Amino acid sequence: MNTKTKFRPADPLGIQRVVKPKGVLPQQADVIDASLPIAEDELLIEVESLNIDSASFHQISEACEKDVTKIERHILNLVSERGKHHNRVTGSGGMLIGKVVEIGPAFPIQEKPVRVGDRIATLVSLSLTPLQIRRIKKINPQIDRVDIEGTAILFASGIFAKLPEDLPETVALAVLDVAGAPAQTRKLVQDGNTVVVVGGGGKSGILCLYEAKKKEGVKTVAVDYSQAAVERLSSLPFVDEVIQADARNANDVMQKVWSATKGRMADVVINVANIPETEMSCILCCRPKGIVYFFSMATSFTRAALGAEGVGADVDLRIGNGYTEGHAELSLDLLRESPELRKIFTEQYT
Repeated sequence: MNTKTKFRPADPLGIQRVVKPKGVLPQQADVIDASLPIAEDELLIEVESLNIDSASFHQISEACEKDVTKIERHILNLVSERGKHHNRVTGSGGMLIGKVVEIGPAFPIQEKPVRVGDRIATLVSLSLTPLQIRRIKKINPQIDRVDIEGTAILFASGIFAKLPEDLPETVALAVLDVAGAPAQTRKLVQDGNTVVVVGGGGKSGILCLYEAKKKEGVKTVAVDYSQAAVERLSSLPFVDEVIQADARNANDVMQKVWSATKGRMADVVINVANIPETEMSCILCCRPKGIVYFFSMATSFTRAALGAEGVGADVDLRIGNGYTEGHAELSLDLLRESPELRKIFTEQYT
């Protein structure tokens, strides 16, 4: 595809694409312009699949009564109205894979090598990515993926990863979608820590548990609600304790973590649950001066901050950052080194 049209002026943050309200960044915008031509420093991508983030897909599915036809209509309307896939309830998006079809002459290819024809996964949120959908081909509710025909635009400030040749692309997409979680886990967890992962049975949770266990003397505790997740977690060599509980029931989770840790509680709590109102479970499971890391897009900062204050919890509350240097390769390497992880992701995402 080639527009053969004069490029828009360079704009590394994509601010010129904001329709309303003017003056904000694309992430904060209510509506952005996803039309062609691209700017001098943008990439044009022919999109193959959207990987909707778990909290967003869960909310959309519930709102649409799990009806695939309604979900399709919802997604089409959302993208048509906003110029991006930006969930109005969760505020989150996801990411995509596709083929590069046009490169603006001012795109920073020295820093971000890319060629026309490369198949890439974007590592910035769909909540700021200009997107047009011509047609939805298939919705895969079990893995939060939507196969489409359409185009997306990546700003010069955007990051991406070329799809690896040694992993199925659907597996790579699933891992790259949550690459920030295990990468941040590597930085947060120290030798000898007790680590509790709330929502541990999901893809990001399992990656975090594996990464945490690589540190010497770490005890890993996974909390999940579904029986299938509990059974899967119980079979993994890098998970020391598995707790079946509803993370919205803070007192129940706290009591079970107390029992599992013999009263020590957690040095680090990682929240990757895809439902709201799980903040207090995490706070109550953390020891004084410990760290609670909210990677979940269903997190409410207000509930977390005021909740910790309300129970007198002196804990370090941290908001998840989906990007840290080297996070894509780090996360893909976890599947390369762990037969258990590779088996789980291959079975679930291919």
